[in-house]
Amino acid sequence: MNLYVKSISKSIKGEKVLDDISYTFESGKIYGIYGKNGSGKTMLLRAIAGFINTDKGYIKYNHKALHKDMDVLPDLGAVIENISFWSMYSGFENLKMLSNIKGIVSDEEIYEIMIYFGLDPKSKKKVNKYSLGMRQKLALCQALMEHPKILLLDEPTNALDQHSIDLFRERILEEKKNDTITILTSHNKEDIEILADEKICMEFGKIKELM
Repeated sequence: MNLYVKSISKSIKGEKVLDDISYTFESGKIYGIYGKNGSGKTMLLRAIAGFINTDKGYIKYNHKALHKDMDVLPDLGAVIENISFWSMYSGFENLKMLSNIKGIVSDEEIYEIMIYFGLDPKSKKKVNKYSLGMRQKLALCQALMEHPKILLLDEPTNALDQHSIDLFRERILEEKKNDTITILTSHNKEDIEILADEKICMEFGKIKELM
């Protein structure tokens, strides 16, 4: 199933942050969005995720329109801006509480994704004691643990060491085999060069060019 973004625009305090964007994102492909700070990359991901309403245009998935037929996209995994966790609980406890919402992930699967990214699921360490890199790994765990059909990843390798970046890339390429639509932004051009099937440049809220 494809994700259709059609003629969406968004203004905040009179400033246009998304300007008539249309794009079709296909299943089984990875899309890399790059551009300067303020170009609209994160705002586009927020719009697709359903975190904001657009002023015009529509977003459709599986023949259903966002904010009309559904409040948020189904089968969505996302890391957009700062992820909020329950700071006084451990990493595993956080993922367990999040997994209870849908009830489709076992404890063993949570263990697997945490161990994959180098986090100890048995640790009692509270998230408020996590380093920035550990919090980023936990954010990736919550986005990936349910094997979503749509992945929205804003600067996913931020604060990760090279080994963790390599693990992330391997995992994203594995998810691609499950026909996942992956849309990521990154200041690390190597992420986009290695992962993206299609590259999208944004500038001033517009899609400037495709590669």
